[in-house]
Amino acid sequence: MSLLPSERTVATLESAYGKVLDLLALIGSLLLFVMMLIICIDVLLRNVSLIPGLRGFPASNDLTEYALYLMTLCIAPWLLRQGKHIRVDIVLRVLPRLLAWRCEILVDLLAFTCCLVIAWFGAQATLSSIQAGALTIKTLITPEWWSLIPLPVAFLLLAIEVLFRLHRLLIGPRGPRDDAVSSA
Repeated sequence: MSLLPSERTVATLESAYGKVLDLLALIGSLLLFVMMLIICIDVLLRNVSLIPGLRGFPASNDLTEYALYLMTLCIAPWLLRQGKHIRVDIVLRVLPRLLAWRCEILVDLLAFTCCLVIAWFGAQATLSSIQAGALTIKTLITPEWWSLIPLPVAFLLLAIEVLFRLHRLLIGPRGPRDDAVSSA
């Protein structure tokens, strides 16, 4: 009996995981929309005295910073899945196909390791912040861990996507990927 999951099992998991990433991409898009609304409200309130004594929306900078950060982390795994991430593959295009394929495997393993390391340290920072009761004090005062927890989650999701990419690479043609930005 094989310890590796069947192709059908992997396809089912990958499909379900893809739906999770699609939902995160939708959330990221909604965050972009909300960020645009916040900026528009801030500009409107700075220039038109709709509410006496209020000039601008004081929390707009904090909220847009958090939205930009969270949006990036929500959309990153989806972009990786779509092959829309930044990729410099000039060297891979001049190497023999089998060697380029092996380099792809090596890079996927390195990416997986880096994602797990960042997720681990992000989780440690989040737990430390929770234990310390640390606060982020800006215009808004929030528990620090609220801004830390998306990082390990996003990098864990990226690590999972790298595993699916590696699987697709291993069962596909022996050569460099064609799914991302290319110099060719």
